[in-house]
Amino acid sequence: MSQFDAMSELIRLRTNAGVRRKTHYRKSRLDRYAGELLQLYRAGARAADLQRWLQEQRVAVAHSTVARWLQKNG
Repeated sequence: MSQFDAMSELIRLRTNAGVRRKTHYRKSRLDRYAGELLQLYRAGARAADLQRWLQEQRVAVAHSTVARWLQKNG
């Protein structure tokens, strides 16, 4: 039987945890309309206005989705 090495096991576990924790960015549905959304936002449109515009484009998203997208991209 081999000797148990606690330090090497701890290093292995922490390395694996770092790989699992990485967040993977998923492309937003709104990214396709980024140019138009940002132009409307800079012209004074609110998140609710953008949501209605997206509905006209047949993109169903919640108000909070638009608001979050604006925080990241606006």
